[in-house]
Amino acid sequence: MRLLRPRGRADARSTAGTPVAEAKALYEAGRYAEAEAEARAVARSRPRGDEYAAVALNIAALATGAQGRHAEALATYDEALAAFSRIFGADHWLTLKLRSDRAQQMTSLGRHAECEAECAAVAEAAGRGTGPEMSLLAAAARNGLVFALNGQGRHQEAEALAREALDGRPERDRASLVLRLGLARSLNGQARYEDALTEAQGADRQYRALPESQRHPDTGAVELALATALLGLGRALEARCQAAAAHDACLDSFGPDHRRTVEARTLLEHMDGGR
Repeated sequence: MRLLRPRGRADARSTAGTPVAEAKALYEAGRYAEAEAEARAVARSRPRGDEYAAVALNIAALATGAQGRHAEALATYDEALAAFSRIFGADHWLTLKLRSDRAQQMTSLGRHAECEAECAAVAEAAGRGTGPEMSLLAAAARNGLVFALNGQGRHQEAEALAREALDGRPERDRASLVLRLGLARSLNGQARYEDALTEAQGADRQYRALPESQRHPDTGAVELALATALLGLGRALEARCQAAAAHDACLDSFGPDHRRTVEARTLLEHMDGGR
């Protein structure tokens, strides 16, 4: 997560000493409730139009969504988006990134068509830009598109988009990981379980290679992809082990209402009900 220096310059290195430093550190440590509380306190303490107040709202939205309170997160994103648009402008990559993150809360609420439309618009805007920020933004928006397409049962379209987005991306970054997980989901959706298992195993290797601070948002996602593929291949005991691991990890990290916790719980109930 990139934050800001004063005067709106993107700072990819450190926010030490800034008003949002503690909230950022708490979020990256996976301490989402504390991150949310700290970020909301910072936002309340700053004057309207202050850049750090806007960034604090962004962190609060991320942390709220990570706790499974997706509707509240979307409302906070709406507030943050209005502030970002005023401060940085509608076409700034930070504003576009916020739109991409906001759209992915929509798909957590089952609003897949809205997420699809918004991510497509962000991806198009990012494609007109240049530089590493726009490249990462395009990958993030395409990941949202892949998830939205899968959510609508359009798995072949999701597969094609995921493969296109992965082409030429460095393997060892989080954007590649989430796109590969989206690819595995699309293959599972097509009942191509051997292919899905191969992609999920590759995603597992990528996940383990990431720095600890980058792993938290994707807790349980690899295990879910593995469980679905293994179940489809008739390897029920292995599948249940992976699904249980996903559920326990998501429950511990995100709480019972997060979409991934719910998905893991639903998969476990399906497997146990079929006994």
